[in-house]
Amino acid sequence: MITTILLILPDFALILLGLLLAWRFGYERGFWNGAEKLVYYVLFPGLLFTSINAAQFTLGGEAKALGVAVAAFLCAVALGFVARLARPPADVYASCVQTAFRYNSYVGLALAQSLLGARGVALLALILAVCVPLANVFAVYALARHRKTGLARELVTNPLIVSTVAGLASNLLGWKLPALAAGFLAKLGNASLALGLMCIGAGLTLAGVHAHRGLIAYFSVVKLAVFPLLALVFAKLIGLGSLETQLVVLFAALPTASTTYVLAARLGGNAPPVAATVTAQTLVSMATMPFWILLAAR
Repeated sequence: MITTILLILPDFALILLGLLLAWRFGYERGFWNGAEKLVYYVLFPGLLFTSINAAQFTLGGEAKALGVAVAAFLCAVALGFVARLARPPADVYASCVQTAFRYNSYVGLALAQSLLGARGVALLALILAVCVPLANVFAVYALARHRKTGLARELVTNPLIVSTVAGLASNLLGWKLPALAAGFLAKLGNASLALGLMCIGAGLTLAGVHAHRGLIAYFSVVKLAVFPLLALVFAKLIGLGSLETQLVVLFAALPTASTTYVLAARLGGNAPPVAATVTAQTLVSMATMPFWILLAAR
């Protein structure tokens, strides 16, 4: 237990460091906006591509893990949309529903690397290859009344999807990168984890959390408690191996993505309560994620 917590702490410490730099040391929003773009469009895709390109997949374990992750994800989506029955403000609901099922890939890949090594990163990247487009479809659907850009275009130009699909295709075709290219992309990937986590911390804010606390609490419970519980139950039911079980539970227990705020703002939604939900989930997940990871390891 102590070992697991010690492995997780450095990653959360980087989030807190980003928060400290933004609040106390004069690193303004413009700096972090540039850093986020660098991670999203350049550094992070390098990690995804190299991890999947070099992975050794077996059809049994990976296919079952992917099935469990997708099944738990779809249940979380359904529970998110159920909140509509309570008749919350339409713009707040449409903007925040995505926080019930979207996940922070930066945190996930950093923890997968720390806890499970290269194979964990590759398997998580495979799950992301399927769930990233699904999450975007459901999130944009909820914001359809405010949509200003085409969904299909967003999906085919998403750098995370493109790099993941390219890595998977090259892996299946048996194409391995030359040593120079592999080393270059590996260094980009290593840089993405630390900087990505600090960017998350820099964007944390609780402004507006009280105005819609009931809805924010519901979506957060679905994301941080129900989603990982479903993943764990499904994994045990079909007899997943230890590493695969830990990985799918880790995926399910991730706090919601910081890009939920960006999507809500870009598609004309009500972005401030989304930012508050991202912050609340990120802070609470520092306690809930170790619990779920330890439970999955038993």
